[in-house]
Amino acid sequence: MGSGLWLRLLLALGALWGIRARETVLGTLGEATLLRIPRQLQERTQRSGEASWKKLTEELQRKKFLLKISGENYTEFEPGRVSFHPRDFSLEILNTSRDDGRLYEYSVSNGQEEEIWQIQLEVFEPVAHPSIRILRRELSNGSCSLELRCTSERGDEVSYSWESRENGTGGICSGNGSSLNLSYSLRNAGFGCVCTARNPVSSREAAFDSSRCGFEQLDVPRVQPELLAPLLALAAIAIVTTAVVTFRATKRDRDPPQDTPDTSPATPDSAGATIYAQVQKPKGTVPGATTIYAAATGPPPGAPRSVPDEPPRGFPALSQEPTTVYASVTLPVA
Repeated sequence: MGSGLWLRLLLALGALWGIRARETVLGTLGEATLLRIPRQLQERTQRSGEASWKKLTEELQRKKFLLKISGENYTEFEPGRVSFHPRDFSLEILNTSRDDGRLYEYSVSNGQEEEIWQIQLEVFEPVAHPSIRILRRELSNGSCSLELRCTSERGDEVSYSWESRENGTGGICSGNGSSLNLSYSLRNAGFGCVCTARNPVSSREAAFDSSRCGFEQLDVPRVQPELLAPLLALAAIAIVTTAVVTFRATKRDRDPPQDTPDTSPATPDSAGATIYAQVQKPKGTVPGATTIYAAATGPPPGAPRSVPDEPPRGFPALSQEPTTVYASVTLPVA
C-alpha cells in the first residue's frame, strides 16, 4: 500500500475516532521542515513545564515519542533526524523523507488536563525545470500552426499552465495543461509563451519563442546556463594552444638550423704532425733563390684517432704521438 493511500486511510479512520489534524504543513522532499505550535500553547508550556512531541506510527493507535520537555530540560529521541528549538518549542525535521509524511502531535500537561495540537505533514518532491517540445508544426501561406508539449521530469502532483510573456498578444498563449495549440501569422511573430510547472511546494518556468515558427527549437538539446561559461573557456584554451603550436612548427620549417663554426684555437699538443720544409740556395749567388717554410697540421682537437694497421713483421710499431718532420731541399747550381 502506498504512503499516500495509507495516509488518506489513516485520516479517514482518525476522523471516525474523533482525531482530526488542526493544521496541515507542506514539506519539501530532501529539505528541512519546521513544525510550529500556536502562541497560546507556548505560553502554557512555559507555565506547566511538561510537554512532548510525538508522531503517529503505521500501527493504528500507537504513538512514538520524538521529544520530552520537563522544565528547562528536554530529551531528543531521534537527534539525527529532528532538532528542537527551545525558544518557541518548535520541532525541525532536518532532512524530510517520504516516510516523514504522517500525523504529529504536541501535548501540554497541566495537572489532570492535557491539551493536544495535531499537525498533518504532507511531503512533495519539487518539480524539475520543464522542457517544451514541438509535437506538430504546419507552415503555409505565412501562417504557423504548432502543438507544444511542456513536461517536467520530476515532481509530485505537477500541474501546468501557459501564459504570454508580453502584453498585447490577445491571450494567444493562455491555457491550462501540458499541451498548447498555437496558430498565428509570421508577420505578428516575436511574442513569447511561458509554461509554468508547479506543485504545492515549488514552481519552474520554461519559455518558447514564436519567431520562425519554432524552427530553431526543434529537437535542439538545451545547454544549461551554468555549463556555458566552462565550455567557452575550454574552447578558447584549445584555440590558443593550436595557434601557438602551428606558429612554432611554421617558423622551424622556414628557418633551417645553421652550423656553428668551431672557434676553439688549435693547441700545439693536438694530435697530428707538423712538417717543416726548407729550401736552401747553393754556394754562390743564385738569383731568385728562396727559403720556404711550410707547416702542415693534423686533425683538429677532439677528432678521433684512427687506429693504425699492424706493422709488418720485423719493423717497429709506429708511434701515435705527434711528430715533427724537417725536409731540406737545395736548388741546383745555375
